[in-house]
Amino acid sequence: MSAPVLLWYKRDLRVTDHPALAIAGPHVLPVYIIEPDYWALSDTSARQWAFTAEALHSLRAELAELGQPLIIRKGEAIAELSRLCRRFKIKRMVSHEETGNAWTYARDRRVGAWARAQGIDWQEVPQCAVVRRLASRDGWQGARNRFIRQGRAETPEALEPVCTTDLPDRLPDARGLGMASDPCAHRQNGSHRAARATLDSFLATRAEGYRAKMSSPLTGERACSRLSPYLALGVLSVREVELARQAAPVDRAGWKASMTSFAKRLAWRDHFIQKLEDEPALEQRCLHPAHEGLRDTDSARLTAWASGQTGVPFVDACMRYLTATGWLNFRMRAMLMSFASYHLWLDWRDTGAVLARRFTDYEPGIHWSQCQMQSGTTGINTLRIYNPVKQGHDQDPEGRFIRAWVPELAQIAPAHLHEPWTAPNAGAVLGTRYPEPLVDLAQAARRARDVMWGLRKDAGFGDAAREIAVKHASRARGTDRSSAGAKRAATRKRPSKKGSDPAQLSFDL
Repeated sequence: MSAPVLLWYKRDLRVTDHPALAIAGPHVLPVYIIEPDYWALSDTSARQWAFTAEALHSLRAELAELGQPLIIRKGEAIAELSRLCRRFKIKRMVSHEETGNAWTYARDRRVGAWARAQGIDWQEVPQCAVVRRLASRDGWQGARNRFIRQGRAETPEALEPVCTTDLPDRLPDARGLGMASDPCAHRQNGSHRAARATLDSFLATRAEGYRAKMSSPLTGERACSRLSPYLALGVLSVREVELARQAAPVDRAGWKASMTSFAKRLAWRDHFIQKLEDEPALEQRCLHPAHEGLRDTDSARLTAWASGQTGVPFVDACMRYLTATGWLNFRMRAMLMSFASYHLWLDWRDTGAVLARRFTDYEPGIHWSQCQMQSGTTGINTLRIYNPVKQGHDQDPEGRFIRAWVPELAQIAPAHLHEPWTAPNAGAVLGTRYPEPLVDLAQAARRARDVMWGLRKDAGFGDAAREIAVKHASRARGTDRSSAGAKRAATRKRPSKKGSDPAQLSFDL
C-alpha cells in the first residue's frame, strides 16, 4: 500500500467544508501538534487552550467515525512531523494556509524549508477568501464572493485506517503546558456540537433584532451570533456559516436586515485578516510609522485597566465581564481599546496582548488590525475617541450591567452610577471600595485628540497614508473600488464615514 498523506491540522478543527481534507483523499493521517512554545506566548491563554482541547476531542471523535482518529502529538512541530514522516514513510503533506500571529508565520516558514530539504511535498490550500501573495486589493471583494459561491468542500464518506491504536488517553491540561491559571467560568464550549447549536439557534431565533441589539452588552450577549470563537479556531468555516445564512428564511419582520448586516460582518472578517496576510508585521509595529514611540508604557495604568479598576464604571464592568466570559460585544471591545489608547495613553501592543489572552475568539488578523484602528495608528481611518460615560448611558441606561459587574457601587444612586465621582456620598466609596478615576476623562480625550490630529498635519504624513490605503483600504461596494480611489480617500483631513473601514466594527460577530 502507498504511503498516506499527512494532513496537518492547525486552526481548522473540523471535517465539514475542509478543503485540505477533501484533496488529501481517504488514505490520510490526520495530525494535530500541541506546541508548548506557542502556548507560552503573550497572546495565548489557558482559556484558549481549554476551548481548543474541547474542539480536539470533538474532531478526534468525528474523524474516528470516518475510520481514522486524529493523531495528537506534543512537541516542536518539525521534530514531531519528522518522526511521523519517517514512521509512515510519508512524502506528501497537506494543510490549510494559516494567517496567524508572528510566531506561527515563522514556524510555517521553518516547516516549509524542512519539507523542501526532506523532499516532502507540502501543499497548503486556502480555507477562506484570504489570498496569499495578493498583488492588489482591486477586485478582492469579487474574488471573495466567488469563493463563497463555490460551495462547501466535500467531506470524505470514509477514511482508511492508518493508525488507530497509538492515541493518547487524555490531552494535557493548562498546568501540563506550563500555563498560568485562567478561570473563565462562563466560557463557551469548543465542541463542534456546541458550534452547530450556536449557529442554528442564531439563524432560528436569536438573530431577531440583531442590528439594533448588537451594540449593548446587555442584549448583545444573546443577539450577537457568538460564532466568533468557532470561526477563529476553524470549528466552523466562514463559507459553511455564510451558506447556512443564505438558506435561512427571511420572511419574518426585520429578518432580512439582520441577515444582511450579519453577511457584511462575515465579509469584513476576511477583509481584516487579509490585512495581516499582506502585512505580517501588523501585530508588531504601527501601520503608519509616524505613530511609533507616541504612547507610554505605564505598568500601573495597564494593570488597573486589565483588572477592571480604572474608576470608570462602564469600562470596568466591560473588562470584568470579558474576564469572566471570554467574549464581549464589538462596540464594547472598541471602547475598551479606545479608552486604553486615548484616555490612558497606553501603547496598543501592551493592551492588545491583554485582550488577546482574554478573548476565547482571538483571531490575530482581526485583533491586531482592530487594535491599531481603535488606537488611530493606521493613518487611514478616522479617529474615534469613545466617551465611556456616554457609552454607558447609551448602552446601559438603567445601570443594570454596571450593577452586575461593579457591585462596589451599590451605595451610589442611579443618577450618579455612570459618574460616581459626582455623587454626594462619593467620598464614602471612592478611594476605598472603588478607585478614583485614573484620569480626568475630558482633559485626557482633549489631549489625545490634539496630539493625534496634529500629527496628521505633519509633512509627509499624507504620502505614507496614501500608500497604506492602496495596500489595505477596502474596495467594498459603496466606495471607489480602485487603487486611485483609495489614495484619494486617504488624503482627506477627516475621512468620510461613507466607504471608510468601519472602525466601530468588530472583533466579533
